[in-house]
Amino acid sequence: MEDVLEVYARPYDAQRPVVCLDEKSKELHATPRGSVAMQPKDKAGVRGHPQYVDSEYERHGTANLFCWVEPLTGRCAVRVTKRRTALDFAEQLRLLVEAD
Repeated sequence: MEDVLEVYARPYDAQRPVVCLDEKSKELHATPRGSVAMQPKDKAGVRGHPQYVDSEYERHGTANLFCWVEPLTGRCAVRVTKRRTALDFAEQLRLLVEAD
């Protein structure tokens, strides 16, 4: 762990930037019955109710999120793909290396 923390403590080097990359698979859902909108407070100031969302859902496949950040410059980006394959990961690495 100390070795990893030492990498983050290095000064900025444009030739060897420190970049963090992660990926996450997410299920895509839809609510077939919709939701009930939030209700505002009434004239007496009584609190309304929050938005109600039905717990029933339809699954609409998955998507994969690639997220990278360069902590010393604040640069970051997210890329969404339909699949989670080794080729998609390799493509993300290529895009990251070729980024300006």
